Amino acid sequence: MIRVTLLIVMLGFGWSVTAQDATEIIRKADEKMQGKSNSAEMTMTILRPDWKREVSIKSWAKGTELSLILITAPARDKGTAFLKRHKELWNWQPRIDRVIKLPPSMMMQSWMGSDFTNDDLVKQSSIVKDYYHELLADTLIDNYDCYKILLTPKEGAPVVWGKIDVYITKDDLLQKLIKYYDEDGYLINIMELKDIRDIGGRVIPTRLEMIPAEEVGQKTIIQYQHMAFDIDISDQFFSLQNMKRIR
Repeated sequence: MIRVTLLIVMLGFGWSVTAQDATEIIRKADEKMQGKSNSAEMTMTILRPDWKREVSIKSWAKGTELSLILITAPARDKGTAFLKRHKELWNWQPRIDRVIKLPPSMMMQSWMGSDFTNDDLVKQSSIVKDYYHELLADTLIDNYDCYKILLTPKEGAPVVWGKIDVYITKDDLLQKLIKYYDEDGYLINIMELKDIRDIGGRVIPTRLEMIPAEEVGQKTIIQYQHMAFDIDISDQFFSLQNMKRIR
């Protein structure tokens, strides 16, 4: 009986350590891409079989609760902005002089006609806080040794995905590949993270490709041109008033 009890305790302890390790890997990989705060300039290219569209973007973020995204081109979308303050999400439409509060039901909808969702861009959900993490078998992605970690939603968490597979490089803890599944377990989107180089003093992927699993010839590319990390930025920067006037 003592041996059986000891075995159960050891198995339970082993599972706990694995779960903690997986969470720590996810946390460190996410922090590498975000920092305590950041700003960025990027180009988003939406590719379809018979057309493509480019959108220029500026963004600012502080922690996981504050973010602001500004569209700077094309002309018809210039000045459009998206603000996240804690659990509240807002959209400023300068053409109609209107601020729209986005409900949680819109998080799964396409962002600016792209293959990214509103949740992908404003990060209403957190891969660190809102999911359980399970370390699965190691794998090789583009000649990088990677951890494969399964993310499953915590009960009541504001998430849009049924589960997520995240592949993170062992050497540098960089996100390399992410697979998004719906509540029924069907693969919906695949995000490939490429062009790993120094930007803003960090060596991270600077090209994100979101590819719908069942749409041939369709994807959206985000290419970072400039990034800065751990910048000095106040909470007041992320206000409805600033969202309307930011340039």
